Amino acid sequence: MSFETTDYTGQTSCGDDAHSPLRDFLRTETGSAAVLVAAALVALVWANVTPSAYESFWQTHLSVRLGSHGVSLDLREWVNSGLMTLFFLVVGLEARREFDMGELRERRRLALPLVAGASGMLVPVAIYLAINSGHGTANGWGAVMSTDTAFALGMLAVVGRRMPPGLRVFLLTITVVDDFLALVVIAVFYSDHIAVPALLAAVGTFAVIMLLRRFRVRRGPVYALLGVVTWVALLKSGVDPVVIGLAMGLITYAYPAGRDDLERATGLFRLFREQPTPELERDVRAGIAASISPNDRLQRMYHPWASYAVVPLFALANAGLQISGDQLARAFTSPVALGILIGYVVGKPLGIVSSTALTRLLSRGRIRPPVGWGAVTAGGTLAGVGFTVSLLIATLAFDGTTLEDAKTGILSAVIGSFLVGRVVTGVIGLLPPQVRPRVLFGRAETIVDLSVPVDPDRDHLRGPRHAPVTVVEYGDYECPYCGQAEPVVRELLGSFGDEVRYVWRHLPLTDVHPHAQLAAEAAEAAALQGGYWEMHDLLLSHQGALRFNDLRDYAERIGLDTARFARDMRAHAGAGHVAEDVESADLSGVAGTPTFFVNGRRHHGAYDIDGLSQAVRAARERAAVAAWRAGMDRGVPVLRRM
Repeated sequence: MSFETTDYTGQTSCGDDAHSPLRDFLRTETGSAAVLVAAALVALVWANVTPSAYESFWQTHLSVRLGSHGVSLDLREWVNSGLMTLFFLVVGLEARREFDMGELRERRRLALPLVAGASGMLVPVAIYLAINSGHGTANGWGAVMSTDTAFALGMLAVVGRRMPPGLRVFLLTITVVDDFLALVVIAVFYSDHIAVPALLAAVGTFAVIMLLRRFRVRRGPVYALLGVVTWVALLKSGVDPVVIGLAMGLITYAYPAGRDDLERATGLFRLFREQPTPELERDVRAGIAASISPNDRLQRMYHPWASYAVVPLFALANAGLQISGDQLARAFTSPVALGILIGYVVGKPLGIVSSTALTRLLSRGRIRPPVGWGAVTAGGTLAGVGFTVSLLIATLAFDGTTLEDAKTGILSAVIGSFLVGRVVTGVIGLLPPQVRPRVLFGRAETIVDLSVPVDPDRDHLRGPRHAPVTVVEYGDYECPYCGQAEPVVRELLGSFGDEVRYVWRHLPLTDVHPHAQLAAEAAEAAALQGGYWEMHDLLLSHQGALRFNDLRDYAERIGLDTARFARDMRAHAGAGHVAEDVESADLSGVAGTPTFFVNGRRHHGAYDIDGLSQAVRAARERAAVAAWRAGMDRGVPVLRRM
């Protein structure tokens, strides 16, 4: 079995990897923005080159029947009400993951995205209604509510490369809130005449789903079948059936893979190797599946499809707009287009920034944004891009030339928000270096994932004792990925000099590495004679030779008293220290090696020099802001360079 890798994302565990679900989500959304733009451009070209062919294609009816019952919709409706259900399923899954494991696991952090998301919808709606009052088009107010996640995060990747990572999370949680509220609006205000029997059937089927969830039934096909039944019932009831996608996502658990579950899966696999029977094969599959949350599995399964197929198909089906001089002249004097354009470009950032400031003021600083006010403003401008849900509501509210005007306003808002976002981030980039970190990072407290803080009198440190940035690695001396990470750590320490200190904590994975515990105790035995780091380096450079005789040879090589070393090893003198490290790993939710924490915050993703350096720079800037704040409290308004 080969352990070689070049992407610095490998991790020794039994069924988990080092990618953060949130980071994967952001990366996929950002990448799919290009596909979405391409699909919208194709729709525009198609609608202008052969307008009749474009409309006739999407108006083609497709029927699915079972006996005398069935569903008959045109292709555009199949996309808008059918495939978009999958898109909202992914939105619900991510919202639940954030609530269970992400930034919103601290419930007080939920208040600000809720307020900012709601205000970022209400202010644009108020602007739209003010412009459209008395024109008979006020019913389209829902088209100016929701931010398009893919476009917003894609534009952030282009114009906001120097923005703090917390801005992506802040923007994502706001878009999840307004997607949820937009679906409520669709269900309540943009549904057809409600058929009560069908609605009751949908509610009853969903109640069965909740009952199965309560008893922890883990059969995916059962939930899929009941979800389809609920979708059909909602469609027949007159309620837009995409609602069931979000609901299914929100009820799907998310949790990290636990070390006990991973060890159990390893034990099952070993049994299967000894006796490869069909029964044990099923047990191995069940054991691995039980260690990974349903939320993770469904996101990995459906998120690429939603991002790279469903949303681009939606754009292809709905973004087609015949563009001409007369059409543009009419649209930009139309209250519908102007209401949408001004509502998004002006109303969205105004609603988000003002509500964030008001919430901070009313809470007396207890509720703060996770980033600085410059970053909040940049995020507010980028939230002014509404596409997917906005187009969906526009198709429900309008038709004919009014729908064309709405599409013009929506597409113009995308361009306008991009340009305003570019201006805001450009202005932030021109600020003096002493001011920019405070504008970007603000004064919010970050979540600390490391449950047991670093103690310089107990932990093994490399680097200055009082460095502003601390990198902690939970490692295993027999883990090949830890060996791969070692030169990266050395380069990191060399690059940042006295700004970074490094801590190694033991997490010997004895279920897969039989010599890891012995090696960890050898490092601690060497520490009793002042030779910890010399032994540490030898252990990582000789991972295939970690038996007792090898360890004794390493002790002799670095000049230790080998007799004392052997006595300490036989007495397990270092076992207590190792056990304390393992306990701190369990408290911090660490399931595999290597796992890194930077200033107490878990580092997700690649642990190559670029990935770790980026995390260190962000932590250094946060530390600089904290130092500035401390200086202001002492009456010294100077931002110390970190």
